[in-house]
Amino acid sequence: MVISAPAIKPVNPIEYPSGDGEPVAETYDHFYAIAILLEMLRQYLTGRQATVLGNQFLYYAQGLPRMRVAPDVMVIFDVAAGGRDNYKIWEEGQVPAVVFEITSKSTQITDIGFKRDLYAQMGVQEYWLFDPKNEWLEQQLQGYRLKGEGYEPIIDGQSLVLGLQLSIEDKKIALHRLDNGEKFPFPSELADQVNQERQAKVEAEQAKQELEVLLQRYRDRYGDLE
Repeated sequence: MVISAPAIKPVNPIEYPSGDGEPVAETYDHFYAIAILLEMLRQYLTGRQATVLGNQFLYYAQGLPRMRVAPDVMVIFDVAAGGRDNYKIWEEGQVPAVVFEITSKSTQITDIGFKRDLYAQMGVQEYWLFDPKNEWLEQQLQGYRLKGEGYEPIIDGQSLVLGLQLSIEDKKIALHRLDNGEKFPFPSELADQVNQERQAKVEAEQAKQELEVLLQRYRDRYGDLE
């Protein structure tokens, strides 16, 4: 008589969701501030071993999918560039270096309390809060730098981790390089610059054609130029 071994039930893998059905941002101003900052940082860090993620789950405890937070924007160095559905610290081997929260009245308690403490415990080097509607922060843009086990305020608006000077411009965070003071253009400014360059090229081509017509008239009347 052959006795069969009992069937081994497969263990269901732990799921780490990539979304919770909640809106990306509270208002248009908040969404716009997130989207613009996300794109500018991605462009700024192009070519470097880093990624910039926005409003995606950051899982910080393996096997515990409820242990998660969703920073509005986070910059992680020494990882492969490109997007992810979510970010698991134990898989990537790096914690975010910089986190931005685009804060509001409804999120202020979490942003200035739980999240700030959590990011400090995780080892996030810089934590920035930006209030695009200027509703509750005493300073509309506030930065904190990790020192020891906690954060101390950044009073000069400089992100030493990113090499950028941060300021406020029309409900958005503006970025200037610390090494040369050059402003990193907003996407709309970059589009205007491209359009201006395109228009200048068209005008230069028109001027060239007009000059060629004048030269041809001169040749017709006086002969070839020597």
